[in-house]
This record gives sequence, structure tokens and C-alpha cells, in this order.
Amino acid sequence: MRNSRAPRDNSVHSVDRAISILQVLARLGAAGVTEIAAELDVHKSTVSRLLSTLEARGLVEQSASRGRYRLGYGMVQIAAGATHQHDLSVISRPICRELAEVGGETVTVAVQDGHDVVSIDQVIGSSTVTTVNWVGQRTPMHATSAGKLFLANMTPAERTSILAGELERYTEHTIVDADILERDLEVVRQEGYAHTLNEHEVGLAAIAAPIRSLDGEVIAALCISGPSFRINEESRATIAKHVVAAAAEISTRVGYPKVG
Repeated sequence: MRNSRAPRDNSVHSVDRAISILQVLARLGAAGVTEIAAELDVHKSTVSRLLSTLEARGLVEQSASRGRYRLGYGMVQIAAGATHQHDLSVISRPICRELAEVGGETVTVAVQDGHDVVSIDQVIGSSTVTTVNWVGQRTPMHATSAGKLFLANMTPAERTSILAGELERYTEHTIVDADILERDLEVVRQEGYAHTLNEHEVGLAAIAAPIRSLDGEVIAALCISGPSFRINEESRATIAKHVVAAAAEISTRVGYPKVG
């Protein structure tokens, strides 16, 4: 029987890995083959081959003394051709549309602003029952999926400064005990995404995954939200998988190296 699976395009995969190498060098400044291979979880022979090609095109250069690589002048020329500055909402919007179409729910991109979370973009899903327009609205850190995501990725000192004092209770499900919230945030770190169910509003559920910058810092959250009868414990794992994948794709578009 003929195999129906499409053959893997190795040339495209090589381009993908070469871009990841450039992103690693942009973050580290200079690195050897072994270090780059470990960063990307790719075999050293593959990294060495791709570096040779990039060096031949002037995109990387090698230190004669230690054999470490850094970005070459060719990258400066390429950067000069980028005449338009794209903000995060522009970069993420096509992916948000895809996620809203797949999930059928409202998708937002949120950032941290002081002690609050602010949504900077939104795409409405196709489902009949949708959430409100969140763009520009401020929401609390401890009772939202995006807020929990930011809290989980902070240093303990940063987290303490934000959570100091009495936490406001929005529903009977809002976590206002600091110790319970800390345990919840540890689960966020383990799973790689955050979720809420009836914590900010009764009947509202949400899932958020991290959007990372070149250096791995969480700069925004990609969130999907909808009624709790659709986003719940039974559907959470499946929906979260799509949200995490979409957030990872946005991260690579803003410079975060793609592993593998």
C-alpha cells in the first residue's frame, strides 16, 4: 500500500534550524557548535553544517582564536532592509485568527501593566456565545489566566510586591489565599500554561500560554476565553495544546529560538 503521508521537506527544515541558530547567536552574542547544539537539541554535525553555509553567506563569522561563532555583517545588511516596525498585535494577529477559528472562542493578546493585565488585541471566535470586548480593559493578576501566567514567571520578590495585601474576591472561586495561589502557580510552571474557571466571572473560563522574547522572557500572554460549559476540565487539555502551540509560533516570530 502506498504511504499517504507527505514526505518531509528537509530543505525547509534546514532553513528553520538555520534561523534558530541565528536567533541563539543573537541572544548569546557568541557560541561554539556544542553550545548551540545543546540550546536547540540538535546534533552537532547538523549545527556545524548549517554554520558553514551561514558563514559562506556572511551571516555568521568565526573567531579564529577560539572557534566560536557570532553574527556577521550580512545580518546588518538584512536588518537594514526591514523598513517597517511591527508591533506585537500586528505580528500575532494572523495566528490569533487561526486559533479563534480552530477553537471557536475569543482570543486575546495581553500584557502586564504594573499590577494589572491589559488586553491589546482580540479576535472573536465563531461560536454563538462569545465573551465581551476585552481590548484596553484592565483585569486583576490573581484571578485571570494571563495574570497567573505572568505571576508564575516572575521572581519571588516581584510576585510578593504585586500580591502584597488583601486579594480581592470576585467570585466564590477566586483564589485569595497566598499559599493556595502559590501552589496554583507552581502547576502553571509545570504545565506551561495557566487556566481559570469561574474565578474572575461566574461562567467564564480562560487558558493562557506564554509569548516569549529573544531572551526567553515572557512578554505577553496568548489567551482563549469562553463560557465554562465549553472550556472546562474535560476540554482544557485539548484546548491548551492549541493555545500553547499558537503562542510558541508567535514567540518564534518575535525572535525566540525554535527548539528541535
